[in-house]
Amino acid sequence: MVSQARLHDAFGEIIYAVAIADGLIQEEEIKVIDEKLAAFSWGDDAKWSFNWERKKETELKDAYIKALETLKENGPTPSYYDLMNLLEEVAKASDGFDRKEGRVISIFNKSLRSHFLEFLDENGLAKND
Repeated sequence: MVSQARLHDAFGEIIYAVAIADGLIQEEEIKVIDEKLAAFSWGDDAKWSFNWERKKETELKDAYIKALETLKENGPTPSYYDLMNLLEEVAKASDGFDRKEGRVISIFNKSLRSHFLEFLDENGLAKND
């Protein structure tokens, strides 16, 4: 398990990766990010991380990999549900659901889910039908 601060940084990293997936972070996306993050206890930390990645102009792939590895290391947490919903809202923020942003979300979600299912199976915790 990673520290809460590192986990929240990872949230900002994946939010950044989704927002930049179409090549440009739109003002509508910033507005949604600000509004949605304000509702979460981890929102300020994630917003700081998002802004840091934006300032550094981090490559999408680098932000994506850092976030994915951190979330895998941390293991499941209920906050992931809120994060995934937020990512979808960001993808819809500018001119409807963006295909490139949606693809990042889909691959991220599948990778994370696959990792957790594999972990359960390897440790004899998976439900056998």
